[in-house]
Amino acid sequence: MSDSTSWASPGGPTPDAPRIDGAASPYAPATQSVAPAGTPSAPYGIVPPAPGWTPPPKPGLIPLRPIEFGTVIGASFQVLRRNPRPTFGAALLLNALVVFISSGITTVILFSGIDRASRANLADSPTIVFGAFALALVASILAIGISVVAQAMLQGIISVEVSRATLGEKLTLRQLVALGRGRWWALIGWTALVGVAVFTALVVLIGLSIGFFIAGEPAAIAGGVVFLIFGFLGYVVLAVWLSTKVAFVPAAIIVERLPLGAALRRSWTLVRGAFWRVFGTMILIIVMVNVASSVVATPFQFAASFAFPVVNPAGELESDLTLFLVLNLVVVAITAVIGAIGSVITTAAASLLYIDRRMRTEGLDLELQRHVELRASGVAGDDPYLTAP
Repeated sequence: MSDSTSWASPGGPTPDAPRIDGAASPYAPATQSVAPAGTPSAPYGIVPPAPGWTPPPKPGLIPLRPIEFGTVIGASFQVLRRNPRPTFGAALLLNALVVFISSGITTVILFSGIDRASRANLADSPTIVFGAFALALVASILAIGISVVAQAMLQGIISVEVSRATLGEKLTLRQLVALGRGRWWALIGWTALVGVAVFTALVVLIGLSIGFFIAGEPAAIAGGVVFLIFGFLGYVVLAVWLSTKVAFVPAAIIVERLPLGAALRRSWTLVRGAFWRVFGTMILIIVMVNVASSVVATPFQFAASFAFPVVNPAGELESDLTLFLVLNLVVVAITAVIGAIGSVITTAAASLLYIDRRMRTEGLDLELQRHVELRASGVAGDDPYLTAP
């Protein structure tokens, strides 16, 4: 007996049978999937991807979003390669000037005074030596002043360079200096204030510890040693804590054009909640720079130590002075180059962390993206670092 009803498998409908509820069959081929309503039509068998998140653009130094530790490290070194003239060039010029005055001129004054004293009469030798030391002291004070100005200028130049390189701009040294017009003296004042504070605290610590040693009693001397050890440890801890809290003051002064007091409060606020991240990043970069500097400078120091007996075995004074001056000039040049590289990297890292903290706390990345989009459309927008909340 035959049955006209077609046979169906016990497990469910056939692969080609439609679902009763109108939904697509689970056995339908994958190429028959239907694009969601409202999406543009696509060729048969191709489903257009659903709209998703698009990463922010990277017009320049870093992507316009909160950046991670590795990006900070990499971008700090990239500042040197991206625009070397106003970064490494300015740093080398300023560091060479400071090192030349502090080491070169002072050394020449002292050794020329000693050479003159050795040739003069015994009665005139003390006066010549005293005059040489006085001139060396004046040169050292002048070097300190120039060092403060050079450090402030370099911090400002690198801070401006990082802020503009983030937007994809590549400026000359003259343009970078012009962008900081009106804020350089505030930055120099801040650098000088930091130097005076560090020096004063160290002098007070040493002065208090000397008071114990003047007493001359064993208990007082032991107390002085203990006070000096713990006082120095406290000094280091306090200096590290404060330097981290105020690490963004130069960037706030030069990039946001804030007064000194407002810049100090700004840095304090931005570091809040991210102290260990800022401190860890900065200390790691400083250690990396110092280790690299030691690796480069150590061979020259060893060469200078063995050069005197090899080049001048007779020990003639004139030959020793000439050799010393030549070696000193070589060391000055190497120190200037290494110092320039280290200054650019450490200052760039602080500036990058400053931008990152503003992105995380204020949404600066959105303002930077808006500025880049407006610039791409031919509209000149305001400075995003000033217009961000």
